[in-house]
Amino acid sequence: MTDTTSAPDSDDRGELRERLNSFATEAVNEATRELDRLPLDEQIAVMCEQNATVADAVAACAPQLAAAVTLVVDGMRAGGRLIYVGAGTPGRLGILDASEIPPTYGMDPSRVVGVIAGGETAIRTAVENAEDDDVAGAAAVDELRVGRHDTVVGISASGRTPYVLGALLRARELGAATVGFACNAGSAIGEASDVAIETVVGPEVVTGSTRLKAATAQKMVLNTISTLTMVRLGKVYGNLMVDVRATNEKLRARSERIVMLATHTDAVTAARALAAVDGWVKAAILVVVTGLGGDDAVRLLNEHDGMLREAIASATPTGPSTTR
Repeated sequence: MTDTTSAPDSDDRGELRERLNSFATEAVNEATRELDRLPLDEQIAVMCEQNATVADAVAACAPQLAAAVTLVVDGMRAGGRLIYVGAGTPGRLGILDASEIPPTYGMDPSRVVGVIAGGETAIRTAVENAEDDDVAGAAAVDELRVGRHDTVVGISASGRTPYVLGALLRARELGAATVGFACNAGSAIGEASDVAIETVVGPEVVTGSTRLKAATAQKMVLNTISTLTMVRLGKVYGNLMVDVRATNEKLRARSERIVMLATHTDAVTAARALAAVDGWVKAAILVVVTGLGGDDAVRLLNEHDGMLREAIASATPTGPSTTR
C-alpha cells in the first residue's frame, strides 16, 4: 500500500522558494533561454557577453569597496586580521584569496584567514546542510577568537546564507568590523554589517548557478579588498610587490627583476643587495637607493613599519637616487 502520509514541503521551504524568486541571481536569463540549442560558437559568445557585465556591477560599488578597505587597513594596523567567511563557492574563493597573500606580500598566514562552512572537507566536496547552520557560523567566529581589531567579511551570492549571517552577527557582538558581500540588493548579510557590498550581476547564464557571474564578481571584489589593503600597508612600491617571498627559482629571479625595476640598476647589483638583506626585496631596494649596508637598511625599514618610501625619505642618500 502506498504511503500517502509523507509530509509536504515545509512552510520554511515554501518561504525560501518565495525569497529565491525575488533574488536577481535566481532569475531566468532571457538571453540564454535557448542555451542548450545554440551552436558552440554562440554559446561561447553569450557567456563572454554576460561575463563582460560583471565589471560594471563591481565598479558601481566603489564607495563601499573603499569603506571596506579602510576598515580592514585600520584593523590590521592595530594588529587585527582579515577574515573571510563563506559557504560553497564563496567560501572557496575566500580561502583562495587568503592563501595567496603570504607568498605575494610576505604577510603572516594568520593575518588573512578563510573560513568555509563544513570545514576543510568542504573545500573540495559539498558538505550537506553546512550552509544552513547559523550556529556553526557563530561557533567558527568564536573558535578564531575574533576581536575588535579584526574585520570579518561575509560572502554570499544570495545574501542570506545562514552560516554567513550567524558568523557576521557573532562578530559584531564581539566588536569586530563587519562587511557583508552579496550579489543581490537589500541583502540580509548587508543589513547585518557595518559595510554592505552588493554587486548586482543579474541572472546567471545557467539559472541559479552562482559559480558563474556572481563568483566572478566575488573574485574581483576579494582581489580588490586584499590587494589595496596590502598596498596601503606598504607592501607595494609603485606597482611592485616588494614583500614577495622568494621560495623558488622563478621568485628569486622575480625578486632581482623587481629590485632592478625599482632602482634602474643591473642584475649583479640587485643580486648583491638581495644577498645582503637575506632576500628581502624591500630592503634590497633601500640598500641600492641609499647606499646603506644590509643591516642598517633592515633596521631602518623596521623603524618605519616596513614603509619603504618613508624609510627612503628619512635616509641620507649616499648612493643612486633614482627611484620609481
